[in-house]
Amino acid sequence: MKRNLVAIFIIGVAVLGVGGLLTRRLVGSAPVAEAQKKATLVKVFTVESGTIARTLQLTGSVEPQRHAQLASPAEGPIANLRVREGDRVRAGEPLVSIGRKDAVDARIVSLREELSEVEENLRRIDRLVESGAVPGERLDEARTRRERARAALVAAEEAARDYTIRAPWDGVVSRAHVRDGDFVTPRSTLLELYDPIGLVIIAAVPERDAAAVRTGMSVTATLDAHPGASFVARILRVHPYLEERTRTRTIEVEITDAVDLLPGMFARLRVPLETASAATIVPIEALVVSPAGGRVVFAVQEGKAVRRPVETGIEDGGRVQILTGIEPGEKVIIAGHERVRDGVAVRVAGASGPKGGEAQGTKGPAGKPKSEGSRP
Repeated sequence: MKRNLVAIFIIGVAVLGVGGLLTRRLVGSAPVAEAQKKATLVKVFTVESGTIARTLQLTGSVEPQRHAQLASPAEGPIANLRVREGDRVRAGEPLVSIGRKDAVDARIVSLREELSEVEENLRRIDRLVESGAVPGERLDEARTRRERARAALVAAEEAARDYTIRAPWDGVVSRAHVRDGDFVTPRSTLLELYDPIGLVIIAAVPERDAAAVRTGMSVTATLDAHPGASFVARILRVHPYLEERTRTRTIEVEITDAVDLLPGMFARLRVPLETASAATIVPIEALVVSPAGGRVVFAVQEGKAVRRPVETGIEDGGRVQILTGIEPGEKVIIAGHERVRDGVAVRVAGASGPKGGEAQGTKGPAGKPKSEGSRP
């Protein structure tokens, strides 16, 4: 009987002990669950170390370095147009002839005869001067008349050449402004010619970056005419002034890769102005603008948000270099700032997974730093 009573007593004590333990665990876990429920849900990013560059993005068009508008001081109808758009021509090749040059040709014949007579008269006077029959001044006068006759003949021959337009160098005819039979006036444009060897991309650099571009800088170029391809290029020439109307500085970019170019093609350029290696990098979404105007990030430490003032450097494509305030490997909040304050408990979105809540990168258009204390 006593043994039964002892056994019952022991069992009762054990039950009471276990019940008390369970009660304490349940009571103790309730505040924890409640705290986790009240923690602010955020998304984080692991701070990276890598290379970042401040890149100038420009648009431009392909243009020839050598381009000529061919005209003539002659007047008359187009008698022989030998070329059309797209024709390749050689230096000195006749391209177009202007009619009504008979008068010029007749004048050349007359001036040649006149020069021949003047030269014969000069030889005769020279012999007379040597014999002493006439004074030496007569010889000087004869020489002057010869030079005048030569100058008149040269001018007439130049005028005759104005009636035939020749190619100044090897090139391609880009535009013919006339057709056979058209009547042209002096100095009106007849043809346009360009050199296909020296095609470059002309782009305008905004004033804020005008002093940063230099000859020889590397450029990455893309062309709408060659979708999906990018080409290695370099700045060939930087103009030494700003355009007064647009406040931009013109640069000429040469593509060094082999590519078929045509004048007028649309181009997009990326010019690295500044590069930093082994840089601490975060997405632009991690930055928050403080009321004082500075930039801060919120790091996650032991389940709490920790406010960190930071100094930023290069910004490129939604990525920002952090100079001071955060180190690679730390986790910073990139979503959920609206409800975050310094020291507030946070819960990382998807933290139960193997990489819960960790954003390995950002995609899409670059955002802007949020203002601290803002609400959606």
